[in-house]
Amino acid sequence: MEVLKLIGVLIVIVGFIFKFDTIAVVVVAGIVTGLVAGMGPEQILTVLGSSFVSQRLATLFVLTLPVIGICERYGLKDKAVDLIRKFKMATSGGIISIWLAVRSLSAAFSVRLGGHPQFIRPLIEPMANAASVARYGKLEETTIDKIKGYCAASENVGNFMAQNCFMGASGTLLIVSTLVEQGQQVDALQIALMSIPIAVLAVLVGVAHDFLFDRALDMVYGYKKGDAK
Repeated sequence: MEVLKLIGVLIVIVGFIFKFDTIAVVVVAGIVTGLVAGMGPEQILTVLGSSFVSQRLATLFVLTLPVIGICERYGLKDKAVDLIRKFKMATSGGIISIWLAVRSLSAAFSVRLGGHPQFIRPLIEPMANAASVARYGKLEETTIDKIKGYCAASENVGNFMAQNCFMGASGTLLIVSTLVEQGQQVDALQIALMSIPIAVLAVLVGVAHDFLFDRALDMVYGYKKGDAK
């Protein structure tokens, strides 16, 4: 009978496979699991309500999606593209490198700045794409995909490689607790200090990578300094 309590997991898997409504699938899985576990309807609703109230802050990120959608609907991408086109020397790699540096710095100070839906999709990727359009003209589909990939990578690398520079970051504290359990006496300050060179090196390597990406695009599109599209 204990195995039956895992039926909720099966419901979630099946629901996701057949692309049913996510919220409905999760709620049904919770109710069925409660019934199998011997809980009454009132008790199930109480547990669901209490869980929602206690974890409501975790769902705040959902609010960013409609906000970004509204901003895009009323010209956020267009304004970002227009801004970049005013800078004749702007390149995709240059814009991506700037974001990599900004994202790394914000992560190092644990400032909640960044994210794929908040910045990459509506701002960074359109600006990087517009810089190449202004520089080369019409872009091939493979080039557009590469620009998207580089933009996404800058967000991931900047956040991942620099977050442990902050003493209070969850990753830093996890490293400390793990090493202490293994008999290594370290503290959060030591881990943060040792993470700084890694973060700096990651930015330098990323900038070099973006520079080579620009040079590769110049070769693909036959661009020479002084050319204008």
